[in-house]
Amino acid sequence: MPIDNSIVHQIHKKPDGQPASLSLRDSELTNSEALEQLLAGLIEAYNSKPNKAWGYFQPESGAYPFSGWLQQLVDGEQDFIGFSRQSTEQLKTLMEGSNLALGGHVLYIRYRQGMTAFLIIALLHHTEGVTVTDSLEVASARHLDLSSLNMAARINLTEWKQNAQSTKYISFIRGRSGKRVSDYFRDFIGCIEGANPEEETTTLLQAFSDYVGEADYQPETLRNKTKAMSGYVNSQARQGEQVALEELSGVIDEEKPRAFYDYIRNKDYGLSPEIPADKRTLSNFMRFYGKANGLSISFEAHLLGEQVEYDEGQDSLVIKHPPKGLVQQLRNKKSR
Repeated sequence: MPIDNSIVHQIHKKPDGQPASLSLRDSELTNSEALEQLLAGLIEAYNSKPNKAWGYFQPESGAYPFSGWLQQLVDGEQDFIGFSRQSTEQLKTLMEGSNLALGGHVLYIRYRQGMTAFLIIALLHHTEGVTVTDSLEVASARHLDLSSLNMAARINLTEWKQNAQSTKYISFIRGRSGKRVSDYFRDFIGCIEGANPEEETTTLLQAFSDYVGEADYQPETLRNKTKAMSGYVNSQARQGEQVALEELSGVIDEEKPRAFYDYIRNKDYGLSPEIPADKRTLSNFMRFYGKANGLSISFEAHLLGEQVEYDEGQDSLVIKHPPKGLVQQLRNKKSR
């Protein structure tokens, strides 16, 4: 992924209500193998986050100036250093309004993936670790903790400029519930939440269930189509890409590549041609699970009717060919 511009600044702030301060860099970062590794690790960590939201810019205003600064950058009226410094000063101001906000290093990277240009902004923190030195000594090692990434946003610059009606060119990490400590970061970007990944994925899965249900496929065919669908959606989610319904349709049925796509359009499920995917919603769709009174059961959905059978009249579950490890435990228990 070619890197066009990158820079890092630092906001000094503790969650104690005290004023924040800045350390601003005067020049862009030099492209290096370390920077490329950082970008790759950051994107991997970002894509793996399940609690992301998608949206679009608020109208530019004094409360939401970021999109205007970004417009100046894209139009060549502002350089990357000036844009990043101005933006970081705005983030610091908003941070000061949140007593729980913690400072850190603010990383800006503008890069390209194929023909698409992106800007990713992340608030990074360090963690302490250990390493073995060249002299075979064990020593402390401080490094960026990408595993705990919880404030970051990615803007699809190409879609923003080429599709003015889009409501999904920004994605950002959001809080899980209640009053979000990271609300100020969303307001810093000036993002209005548009598409809801959980709701869109749920609607897509309902459409798929209706489609295969009406087609009345044989069990083997149904398993193959379900596997193809889930594989594609999971792959897109892992890469941080949206699910293209027309492409998904071709994956589900190579002989009739538009069949599922036309079905969705004709039934009017209200889905856009591309939707963000939610891995957790897909995972729940692909499995049955239950837990009560010391009993916990979980199995993949395609096993129902074959390896697993449910008798509604007897309210019983029959499991054929249970795992060998479980069988051995039961035999050992019985022989005592």
